[in-house]
This record gives sequence, C-alpha cells and structure tokens, in this order.
Amino acid sequence: MCGIIGVVANDPVNQLIYDSLLLLQHRGQDAAGIATHNGSSFHMHKANGLVRDVFRTRNMRGLIGNSGIGQVRYPTAGSVSSEEEAQPFYVNAPFGMVLAHNGNLTNAAKLRDEMSYRDRRHINTSSDTEVLINVLADEIQRSTNSIALDAASAFEALEQVYERLEGSFAVVCVIAGHGLLAFRDSFGIRPLCIGRLDVGHGKTQWMITSESVAIEGNGFDFVRDVGPGEAIFIDLDGNFASRQIVADAQLTPCVFEYVYLARPDSYMDGISIFEVRMKMGDYLAQKILREVDVSDIDVVMPIPDSSRPAAMQVAKLLNLEYREGFFKNRYIGRTFIMPGQAVRKKSVRQKLNAMRLEFENKCVLIVDDSIVRGTTSYEIVQMARNAGARKVIFASAAPPVCFPNVYGIDMPTRSELVAYGRTITEINDLIGSDHLIYLDLSDLKQAIQDINPLIKNFEASCFDGDYVTGGINESYLDALEASRINPESMEDRAADIGDFSKSQLHLQLFNND
Repeated sequence: MCGIIGVVANDPVNQLIYDSLLLLQHRGQDAAGIATHNGSSFHMHKANGLVRDVFRTRNMRGLIGNSGIGQVRYPTAGSVSSEEEAQPFYVNAPFGMVLAHNGNLTNAAKLRDEMSYRDRRHINTSSDTEVLINVLADEIQRSTNSIALDAASAFEALEQVYERLEGSFAVVCVIAGHGLLAFRDSFGIRPLCIGRLDVGHGKTQWMITSESVAIEGNGFDFVRDVGPGEAIFIDLDGNFASRQIVADAQLTPCVFEYVYLARPDSYMDGISIFEVRMKMGDYLAQKILREVDVSDIDVVMPIPDSSRPAAMQVAKLLNLEYREGFFKNRYIGRTFIMPGQAVRKKSVRQKLNAMRLEFENKCVLIVDDSIVRGTTSYEIVQMARNAGARKVIFASAAPPVCFPNVYGIDMPTRSELVAYGRTITEINDLIGSDHLIYLDLSDLKQAIQDINPLIKNFEASCFDGDYVTGGINESYLDALEASRINPESMEDRAADIGDFSKSQLHLQLFNND
C-alpha cells in the first residue's frame, strides 16, 4: 500500500504535491518522494521517513516546475528499506520519465528477466516499480517513430504494457516535455481518482491521486475515479484525454481499502469510506446479537481510529453505551504496517493506553477493524484486563484474514496470519478474549454493495484465497515467503510473544508469527 499523486498546473506544484502527500501519509510512513518537471529538467528528492522529515526548505526550493508526481511508501517486511527503493523512479529514455506506483506486480521476476535479455535494460533495485517504468519506457519507445508523443501514441503503448503486466497497479508518470500519464489495472484493485481546479482564463489544473481526500483537501473538485483498465493523459497545457485500454475490464476493488487502509473521509469508486464502515457495524451488530448475551455487556469501545464508525453503529443498534476507553498517541505509526514483530508489540503499548475508569469491573465489547497477526489484539485484551475489565468480548469488523495478500498489502506470509489454519476458538484462546466474533465475508461485501450496487465483484483474497488476477498458486506463495524470511533469535521471539503461555509460545515459534 502506497499513496501517489500526479499534478499538472499553471504554477509551481512543489507545495501542492507536498500538501497532498501529508493528506496521504496514512498510506505509508516509510519513505516519501517528489519529482517535478520544469520543461527542460526533472528535479527529484526522496528519502526514508515521514513527509515532514524528508522535505526541508532547501529541498522544496529545488523542486521547480509546473508538473510533477509524489509518493509515500509503507514498509514491507523483508523488503529493502533504502532511499534507492523509494519512489519516484526515473529513466532517461525515451524523452525522460518519472513514475510512481501503488500496487504489486506479481510477475515482476519474469519481467525483470525480459528486461535483461529482450529489452537490454538494467534493473538496479529490487523494486517492481523500477521494472514497471522500464516496461512502460520500452513500449513507448517502440510505439513512437518520431520525437513527438501525444495521447494516442501513449495509449497505443499502454495496450502492450497491459499485455505484459500482471497484478495490481495504479500509476502516475510524467513524461518530459509532454505531460502526465496515469493508468489503473484492469480490475481496479488499487484506487485512483481525478480532481480538477478551474483557475480562470480558460486554464485548468489537474490532479490524479490515490484518495479523494487529497483532492478535496487542496480545494480541487472531485471529478471521478479512474476506471479499471483506463488510461488518462494530460498534456502540459492541461488538455485532458482518456481511453479505455482494456475493453472487458471489470471493477474488482480491494475490500481491505474499505476495512482499514483508506481514510474515513475519502470516497472510492462511488463509496464513502465512513459510510461503508458504519454499514459494517450494522452487520456486525446483528452477528453479535446472535452469538452473545448482549444484556451482559456494559460498554462498547473502539480501537481508534478506523474502527470507530463500526463501533458507534454496534452500540447504537444494540442499545449499549459507547465509550472511548483507549487513548491513542497520534505520533506513533500504524502498527499493522510496521516491520518486525518486536517493533509492532512495543508500538502497541506506546500507541494505546487503557483508561482504568472506563474498564473497571465492566464487561467490555471491544470493536477493531480487523485482526491480522493477532499480536495487537492480544496486547489490547491484556490492557483491558489490566485496567480492571471483568470480561472482554472482542469483535472484528472484518472476516478472518486467512491468506496472504499479493497485491500490495503487507500480509504476505501465511505464518504471520493468526487465522491461517486455525479455528475461531483457537484464535480466541491465542488473543485471550472471553469471546471472539468476526464479521462474515458475505456481510462485508453486502455492506459495500448497499452503498454502490454496481460493484459486483471484489478482490478479497486475504479472506477467501481467491486471487482475481490468476497465476497465484502454492509454489508462488512458497517462493514469496522464502524471499521474505528474516529469522529472529529464540530470545527475541520469546520477548515478542510476551506473556503467552508455554503452549502458545511453542505454537507461535513453530509458526514464526
């Protein structure tokens, strides 16, 4: 998961891109980068860290030009965390191009081989984004017989790019002297949307970005989402063109965007993220009512922030008191996307604190957006008990995460997933709650379709193991996991697991959780 932004304007865009990346910071806290184009040269700065730390005044002054792109990246366990891996990426031919990408190419290894023996291009990093920009550059070079590039020739090149790429991708790319090219995979797995700002005198500024919050937060008007398999070309004068590259493309968005990844004030594919999370709470309340004696519950509490809409609806529909029992330190990153179990465990305690007044001698229904590795859930349950809760019921506003995600979310290995190969009873024992309730996958899908019934299919592989792009099998997953193994010492593993029982400790060590 990353956040990307591309802009074509009539004025310098460095501050606009910077402000947009701040609004997309929730999509990645590992690295940030901006590349601008001033008609003759590209100017780029990227580094590891938060947006506010990566860009200083001296860096911003050097980012001149009226068009550009930016990206925030989140860390992937086992990946190389270096400035060389940060985006955007640059190639000098043809024309000169900078590109940022959100997603994951599942055939990157094959493409990397093609680059070396067929296209005579060298890939210098392990990033699939570098592979992608070289594939695009190669096809643009093949499709243009002169020094000119227009929308039609860019779209023609993309027809071949789509033939070669597999997996998920939302892309923004500035081509020197020509304009901004953006495109989305044929399933629309990762989000991408368009904004515009009319500045008078017939001039229009354009923005293409991951979430609508970046559009609206900068005073632009939201136009629409980029369709699956669609490409957009905006020249440096602001002329807009689009083409449906993949004729039979069908929107199949990632459901985890709605569950966790996106900001609640964003809209994706015609859906309010806040509204769909409230709908998830409606269906979760019905499930809770079927499974437990609601009269025994004293309060409903969310794990801030993304579970708050669902928790509010649960409390409302069950006629229970809604209380904020966990105080959140907003200066700690999102623990789900932090690399390494020890880092995640330590960050949970730093990020959340249970207020004893709200827990003492109460039966507490805790609502979280999802349970991935289980480490955070275990720590939360223990915090509630230490604060005096007499009973802890844990509810997830998402189904059990049972399978790896290969489309750009950091849950790639089966051994990391607490629900993989375990029953709900076993998961409940591991996290230490008195009762555990998951939202059903059918209800999650229905919550989304209640708001936008035009969406017929979903990318829900982390819940159901169905990889919509195809080509993902056991051998692929085995190879992916083998490439990401980073063993820790037994002592470190014991420290990660903390107060688990000996049998749980053995289970966790065995599964390398």
